[in-house]
Amino acid sequence: MAVALARPLISVHDEKAGRTGSVPLPAVFKAPIRPDIVNFVHHTISRNKRQPYAVNVQAGHQTSAESWGTGRAVARIPRVRGGGTHRSGQGAFGNMCRGGRMFAPTKTYRKWHTSTNVNQKRYAICSAIAASGVPALVMSKGHIINETPEFPLVVTDKVQEYEKTKQAIMFLKRLKIWTDVDKVYNSQRNRAGVGKMRNRRRVQRRGPLIIYDQDQGLSRAFRNIPGVETLSVHRLNVLKLAPGGHVGRFIIWTESAFKTLDKIYGTWRKESETKKGYNLPMSKMSNTDLGRLLKSEEIQKVIRAPNKKVERSRIKYNPLKNIRAMSKLNPYAIVLKRAAILKNRSINAAKSKGQEFDLKKLQTIRKQMIEKAKKAQGDKAKKGDAHVKAKLAKLDKRKTKKKEQGKKRAAEASKPKPKIPPSPSKKTKAVKKSPGV
Repeated sequence: MAVALARPLISVHDEKAGRTGSVPLPAVFKAPIRPDIVNFVHHTISRNKRQPYAVNVQAGHQTSAESWGTGRAVARIPRVRGGGTHRSGQGAFGNMCRGGRMFAPTKTYRKWHTSTNVNQKRYAICSAIAASGVPALVMSKGHIINETPEFPLVVTDKVQEYEKTKQAIMFLKRLKIWTDVDKVYNSQRNRAGVGKMRNRRRVQRRGPLIIYDQDQGLSRAFRNIPGVETLSVHRLNVLKLAPGGHVGRFIIWTESAFKTLDKIYGTWRKESETKKGYNLPMSKMSNTDLGRLLKSEEIQKVIRAPNKKVERSRIKYNPLKNIRAMSKLNPYAIVLKRAAILKNRSINAAKSKGQEFDLKKLQTIRKQMIEKAKKAQGDKAKKGDAHVKAKLAKLDKRKTKKKEQGKKRAAEASKPKPKIPPSPSKKTKAVKKSPGV
């Protein structure tokens, strides 16, 4: 189980779906989930189930054949002896021959079994157990757990005492697990392929896995329900915890089996009691939320600002192939090209008429073109000069106007200003008016 989803206490349910108590979550459920290791270990362990097979030792060699040797313009492959039939003279024994043996015939003494590292097997089991506690992974595997009371699901040890299938079915229905078993019933079908004729005719999906501590009749009660499997907590197996090498099996734990997980696999601080010197594997990252990590202030301070300026590389054109690039380097190249085109046209025209090509005429035309080009360039230069001269004259006029205006302002500023008499106050006005009254 991911650390974010981990809960400190898990409820224990009885056979009637009631809560009887709670159990602390074992540390194994917080172990890192490594589907790559689980898949690798599952693949290597499942190879040990294989049965040896081989072709018959005499296959392809049950004919009397001998090579004809050299000198007959045929291959040296052994050929069937005799005559009077199609078979005589045909190639034999070789893997490229009809009726011959296969290349490198298979032998029963091949190395069929492979050994897997103990630490890798333990890591795979820890990962599979941790993944079985994440509802999203279990649902992605196809298990129906929408109505289950809690996840991971822990039940009382009374379930270990069941001996009848009727009791087991009632237990599964009361805890709303029967929908997952119903899915198994609906999936039963004939196998596709030759396996039908090899004693494995029917196939079906996987149901829940019940892990117990002591088998007091539990395996007999559940063995006849399709898809449901039972497993001892002391003999956990990757083939059952992660069938197909995919994590996320729906597991039902008995209370005693759930409690013994810490003893079997230990924690990060405490060693395992059953496996000498073994601790749980450490996760590579304490926080797996990469997006949040990258957006954190500590990392954003160190990272340089994003370069948003787009620098587009300019295409360098070959002047020998591109006339525009050549005209920038040599403006006279356009004249030369036109002259060459005219020459080719005149040559082709003369050939079509059956006349000889007149080089002098072409040279005169070329001279005329050059003179015309020079004249046009001169006219352009003159026009440009006239335009520049007009602009310069305008600028001169503006400068002279500005100078005259500046002189006027200076002359006005140098003239003495006339003194303005002070305005009479209210009191003086009153005094002047009094004698008239």
